[in-house]
Amino acid sequence: MRFIDKNRIISYNNIYYYVEMIILSKPYEPEVLKRLQQCELEILTDFIKICKENNITYFGLAGTGIGALRHGGFIPWDDDIDIGLLYDDYIKLLDVYKKEHSDKYTVINAVEFSDYPLMTTQIALKGTKFVFEPFKNLDCPFGIFLDIFPFYNVPQDAKLHKKQAKKAWFLGKLLVLKHLPFPYVPFKGLKAKLAHCATAVCSTIINILFTHKSLYNKILKECLKYQNTDTGKYEFFFDTINGKSVYTKEDIFPIREIPFENIKLDFPNKLEDKLNTLYGDFMKIPPPEKRKSHHPYALEFLEDTTTHK
Repeated sequence: MRFIDKNRIISYNNIYYYVEMIILSKPYEPEVLKRLQQCELEILTDFIKICKENNITYFGLAGTGIGALRHGGFIPWDDDIDIGLLYDDYIKLLDVYKKEHSDKYTVINAVEFSDYPLMTTQIALKGTKFVFEPFKNLDCPFGIFLDIFPFYNVPQDAKLHKKQAKKAWFLGKLLVLKHLPFPYVPFKGLKAKLAHCATAVCSTIINILFTHKSLYNKILKECLKYQNTDTGKYEFFFDTINGKSVYTKEDIFPIREIPFENIKLDFPNKLEDKLNTLYGDFMKIPPPEKRKSHHPYALEFLEDTTTHK
């Protein structure tokens, strides 16, 4: 079962926000998407239980928020769940998963796996497979997952904030290019070949200058510059466009519960305001040609004996 056009390679600038990653050339088969969503919902249910047991605060993001408000659960064509945590809770969560739930879940991020090119974490269900087309050659045990986004403290001073965010964002792009030397370019022919020659050269230079660990540590150092200061302002630095995911304490707290399928999921206090800023009239259902999903290169469920492609 072919899920994605193998000639479509993800854009270097679009690799972080999966909700913007790949426009489907054809939809999932309904029974496959339903099965995938059900598996993700089971992962989410475990996640909520773990957070409650360990006093960890989280909040739904992006398309997950749109789905909750507009559809009472998944956006009908969506195939992932996006969750944000402030950095201290993020570290606590990963520690709990690694120490207490490693029999069922794998924590996949740039700390645990030297091929992972993002500053996010995937909580992946063992025994499953969900591999993005651009990740197919990376040495990571990708599975059906929950997407976790860490939010770092940023200063109230606009100039200092901009300086931190710009540097972290740029370094994050270097990490992507280090592992994915042939990004999508919006043209074909000789121009595309020349562009890919340039990105391949850049990737080679990055690999000469940095090990995975040294580049990751450089990024993290910038991200944590204000972590010991209660700034009341937070950002996930690695969106497609720098500055999209900035939250104040008042934007997040008090956390609200909103029905999501057959459970209740926590969201930021000012969820509607953030979604309006990001997407405009998010309650309006987009036409079919603008509906986005991730369509994996390979997908395998727990009871499968073969990989769907």
